[in-house]
Amino acid sequence: MKIVFTAKGTGLDSAMDPRFGRTEFFVIYDEESESIDSYDNRAIENEAHGAGPKTAQKLAEYGVQVLITGNGPGNNAARVLQAAGTKVYVGAGDMTVREALEAYKKGELKEF
Repeated sequence: MKIVFTAKGTGLDSAMDPRFGRTEFFVIYDEESESIDSYDNRAIENEAHGAGPKTAQKLAEYGVQVLITGNGPGNNAARVLQAAGTKVYVGAGDMTVREALEAYKKGELKEF
């Protein structure tokens, strides 16, 4: 299963970014291979409208099953994520990616 985190950097020790659509980076953790990948999302800052749905579509292309973030996506982005079958968990805005992964594994995050 692939889990994606909204982050301010590219690794497990990066701070989480509480934003979804305009997050700086996505850190993608593949549970099967235990590998880490990242995606630079900073170009979305130039989008006047629709950042959330465009970002959600990008995650669908990566085939992620779980999104962990701080505040959660807006309504339009949430619909795209739901259609893709991506579960969203919130409440990790003040953590590192590593801490958010552990909180998810322990069932400490709230499903959006």
